[in-house]
Amino acid sequence: MYSKLLILHFPSREVEKPVVCHLTKYYDLTFNILKATILPRREGIMVLELSGSKKNFKNAVQYLKDQGVIVKNASQEITRDESKCIHCGACTAVCPTEALSISRPDMYVHFDKKKCSVCELCITTCMTRAMKIQPTSESLFE
Repeated sequence: MYSKLLILHFPSREVEKPVVCHLTKYYDLTFNILKATILPRREGIMVLELSGSKKNFKNAVQYLKDQGVIVKNASQEITRDESKCIHCGACTAVCPTEALSISRPDMYVHFDKKKCSVCELCITTCMTRAMKIQPTSESLFE
């Protein structure tokens, strides 16, 4: 599964339409709204995590742009939920920057955020969903 954080800027004519719901209906994507607001001129801004197949994701982003929505990637980072990680090592096999590595003999998976390129391969590989995408700041609306 492909997943990305997006910042959507809705023009005033699109604020009242169910544009985001159409992402599920027509493109088989799931979304998680992280933040949303309507500005004084009734322009909407939304930060959401959008997940699904890469092909459907690409088509859905084009649909949003066709509706007049400005789509931007949010600043993001990969985090690990230590309570979910079982240290299986699957993520270490796909990590191109070696941000995820396994120490022996204890078989503990180490995560070095400084080496992480946010390629997201670990997210799709992690069977326990311990690896996640998070916004890097709360000031996403600035």
